[in-house]
Amino acid sequence: MSTILSALLTVFFTLPFLGSILVFFIIKLITKKSRKSLHKAVDYTTLLYIISVHFLIVTIWGKSFFWLIILLMIFIAMVFVFVHWKVKEEIILKKVFKGFWRFNFIVFFLAYITLTLYGIIHGAVIFTFSA
Repeated sequence: MSTILSALLTVFFTLPFLGSILVFFIIKLITKKSRKSLHKAVDYTTLLYIISVHFLIVTIWGKSFFWLIILLMIFIAMVFVFVHWKVKEEIILKKVFKGFWRFNFIVFFLAYITLTLYGIIHGAVIFTFSA
């Protein structure tokens, strides 16, 4: 059982968009609402993209920059709290966290795509010139 769970997690960390699609369709079957399903899928799979970006960085450069990922997320959170405070003149943590989390989805989704393309091109160039 643990082997199956490990294999499933590996697939979702390697291809997080499969997890997003799967979560979207499961929630869509339950709620019958596309917009709500999309929002829930984004909320539930953001962590997949964060972990995937970490593993892509480790694979490409052979080093862990997880501390930098955490630092980036803290900076994004600080900006969100500051902007929310300036606009609303009070801090509503639920709204701030929701915006912060969804923004992280966008950042790490784009980072995942960028790093995947970079890794493919980098690997192809190294393979071409080493042969």
